[in-house]
Amino acid sequence: MVNRGMSTGGPPPRGNVKQEMRDLGSVPSFADAPAATLKAMVQAGYIFRVRPRWTLLAERTAPERAYILLDGLADVRRAGDDLGPCRPGDILGEIGILQHRLRSATVVAKDTVRVLHLSREVFEKLNDEHPYFRDVVGEGMLRKLR
Repeated sequence: MVNRGMSTGGPPPRGNVKQEMRDLGSVPSFADAPAATLKAMVQAGYIFRVRPRWTLLAERTAPERAYILLDGLADVRRAGDDLGPCRPGDILGEIGILQHRLRSATVVAKDTVRVLHLSREVFEKLNDEHPYFRDVVGEGMLRKLR
């Protein structure tokens, strides 16, 4: 079986857009999101599963992508210290993208997780064009940077 979620060649794998919109709209952060925002997110990104103990983002690496956690739990670590869990609806990797700096933490799947992958370019476009997305991102950053 090919691991389509982590491939780098060709277009992203495409699932059922309506189902993926429902899945994204079921997480707390996006429960009230406009349909146009949900559709833009799932059409520009792609959803895939990640195995337990898989590193989604590594500290001190380039901010090339962000994720929205849809199912499961992930742990955040900085310099080996546990900073706490990520839960469905959390956005991962946004700080490095928006502040144009290396990743400030490592995120590791605690169990099997499902994420929406957004490239840096897609993330920036969604942030520019969708006020709801921008507000959710801003609120998440404020919680993390306190």
